[in-house]
Amino acid sequence: MSFRTLTYVRTGAVATATLNVPEKRNAIGPEMANELLHVLAQAGADPEVRVLVLTGAGAHFCAGGNIGQMSGDGGLDFKGDYADLLLAMVRFTKPIVARVRGTAMGGGLGLVAASHFALASDEAVIATPEIHRGLFPMMIMAVLSRLVPRRALLEMMLLGQKMSAAEGHRLGIFNGVVPADGLDTAVDALTADLAARSPAAMARGLAAWARQGDLALDAALPMLRDALADVLTTDDAREGISAFLEKRAPVWTGR
Repeated sequence: MSFRTLTYVRTGAVATATLNVPEKRNAIGPEMANELLHVLAQAGADPEVRVLVLTGAGAHFCAGGNIGQMSGDGGLDFKGDYADLLLAMVRFTKPIVARVRGTAMGGGLGLVAASHFALASDEAVIATPEIHRGLFPMMIMAVLSRLVPRRALLEMMLLGQKMSAAEGHRLGIFNGVVPADGLDTAVDALTADLAARSPAAMARGLAAWARQGDLALDAALPMLRDALADVLTTDDAREGISAFLEKRAPVWTGR
């Protein structure tokens, strides 16, 4: 599949989607959102892919929305817009790891928040600057509110101030912050760890995680009980239990 705003490569069990409009600091518009939806479909359907890394070309992750491109979906079949993309990321059943350096602003920060993991270099800067342009971070509010305390998020959105990666870590946006020259090592270590886990358990666990976040406790617990029963029917569960009893490393098949 040919992309115009990003690149997509797979190395072993790890696929990497790189936002690739560095002259615009990888700002996201309708075409990029649509291409990312195609990436999710491709990575999701590939049994060899166990982890998806999302990053940006050049010095920045994503500077926010591409204000100059507010319509059009490019050369690929239309799969959806930015809101569809955030929902698809939250519901994706393989872990998405955001690798962040430089700026992650507005819509770019939404991509970070919608990922399952996010690692940043210590020079990264985040913000929701829409208020300075007479706008408001409407859609990314939905994914940021799942990570950031309410008062802190209101302050971010209403003041639009830039924040350091360390502050993003404190607020729960980043899993970790490392020196710039150690970012690739940290991402590689995390993806290798994730790729070594049971794909069947991971997929069912992430699907249940996405569903339970929208449910009240009295509805979440029965759903999760059924989800556990489903996990127990998989070959990976049987292999994991056998490997534990036999004191050996499990061999996952993803079934």
